[in-house]
Amino acid sequence: MKAKVKALTLNEMVIVMIITSIVVSLAFTVLSLVQRHMWSIQHNFNLNTEFNRLEEALWIDTNHFNTIRVNAKQNTIKFKTLLDSTTYHFEKDYTLRDKDTFYIPIAHKTLFFNGNEVANGKLDAIRLELSKKYNDQQIFVFKINDAKHFID
Repeated sequence: MKAKVKALTLNEMVIVMIITSIVVSLAFTVLSLVQRHMWSIQHNFNLNTEFNRLEEALWIDTNHFNTIRVNAKQNTIKFKTLLDSTTYHFEKDYTLRDKDTFYIPIAHKTLFFNGNEVANGKLDAIRLELSKKYNDQQIFVFKINDAKHFID
């Protein structure tokens, strides 16, 4: 007597393979979208971290040093005391602070002394603006001048 083995037919196997391939392709598509989204989040996080690092360094230096001078020809801002100094060099895609590098492209830099815009000499406030690509973020740092600042 022949025993009948229960199995799937060839048509049923092909249908299972087609459904499996559709599910796997959907899974890879979703994974690709999630990866792209995560890369975008990481890029924004890195940019905001660099932006916050630059803002913090500027605030610390502005409040630590007595004198702030700008040199438009060299595109630098120098913070000085009698014992120490720090220099910021502004380039197209990054900013150097002594040995630190901030990878943030500054679109526009505005410098102030006593509320007036200056190009060279002393200053007491700095406004840095990023491009529209970076949501028009701005940094504004200032210091309150003491009487000695006006005598020099």
